[in-house]
Amino acid sequence: MRPDDGTGEGQPGTGSHGDPDTGPEPGTGSHGDPAPDPASAPVAPRPRFGPEPEGRRISYARAFVRLLPGMLLAVGAGYDYLTPSAFTGAPFFTAAPLVAAPLYSRRGTILTGLAAVVVLFVVHAVLGVLGSADGITEMLTVVTVSVLAVLINALVRRSSEQLASARQIAEAAQRAVLPEPAERIGGFQIAARYEAAQAGASIGGDLYAVQDSPHGVRLVVGDVRGKGMGAVAAVAVVIGAFREAAEQETTLEAVAQRLERALARERTRRDGVEVSEGFTTAVLAELPHGDGTVRVLNRGHPPPLLLYADGTVRTLLSDRPALPLGMADLGSWPDHADETGFPGGATLLLYTDGVTETRDPQGRFFDLEERLEGRVFRDPAALLTAVSKDVRRHSGGHLTDDMALLAVRHP
Repeated sequence: MRPDDGTGEGQPGTGSHGDPDTGPEPGTGSHGDPAPDPASAPVAPRPRFGPEPEGRRISYARAFVRLLPGMLLAVGAGYDYLTPSAFTGAPFFTAAPLVAAPLYSRRGTILTGLAAVVVLFVVHAVLGVLGSADGITEMLTVVTVSVLAVLINALVRRSSEQLASARQIAEAAQRAVLPEPAERIGGFQIAARYEAAQAGASIGGDLYAVQDSPHGVRLVVGDVRGKGMGAVAAVAVVIGAFREAAEQETTLEAVAQRLERALARERTRRDGVEVSEGFTTAVLAELPHGDGTVRVLNRGHPPPLLLYADGTVRTLLSDRPALPLGMADLGSWPDHADETGFPGGATLLLYTDGVTETRDPQGRFFDLEERLEGRVFRDPAALLTAVSKDVRRHSGGHLTDDMALLAVRHP
């Protein structure tokens, strides 16, 4: 039994709503017995993964740095007062406003500079060196540095405003290109998540989309080769073509061919080595309405996982692997969708290689199937939260690649 990590996991053998298992297939208990009532099941203790080391370290560091200007003034005053006159604490007084400049507001920076001048004046008065050459030089130095600190603060504030504006534009672009799907589509529970490896980034080459159609709920998760705006443009092409094809094409194979043709058109429209050598790995899935099955077509992408109600995990490997999208010039294989059962309480998890190619400090890859085996989640969002936390914990908080996650639960 796995401990509950706060993401809504229960014990193996129970669904997210405590539905009993109904058969000896995957997704049932080991002997096909009904699952125990969650209300009577013992509550597992929360696991201890340490005191959230990365977040707390950052929080402590920020608190320390914000207190640093005052600490420098106190150290400088004590140093000047306790040491012989040949020694000076001027470096501490000049450092205080410089440290405050990128951390405080303009008012805070000005007050820190004034405090440095006042403290230095009081120390010199106590020591009787106000009129000396050294005393005047130190005072002028602190005043000059304080003025410069105010100018630095203005530049930092302007850069911060420009960065905030750029982030807002990136977030708007992400919402336009990669909108968040509704929580329920075609009777299925849906959750999606995109996490960029670069801190503060909002968009990249990973993609996902969900589209309800007359043929069922259709999904795509993919990963465009490359970075930057070229990858974002390819993401827009793939998602746009997918939404149109998902409505019009009767088979998943035809949808994949439409995506292939869309990328080929994009290649002829644009020039450059990155475009001509680009490709997109993708996995497409189809959930027919009321069918209880899922069809999966894989184009060189990590295989999806099917999580049953009792915590059993199954990897949906393709019987006929095919090349990624955009590589038709190298060879042609007929697309083939594999079909498998999708019982009630099961969850389909699609993801990009930013998850499975994450390494720990010892260089070991993240084993998603092993991490999920035996765990049960109350809904798709809880599943994605748990996977995201596990990946970041495995990597020590340092992702090397973007990751996209899409989970669909059959209620």
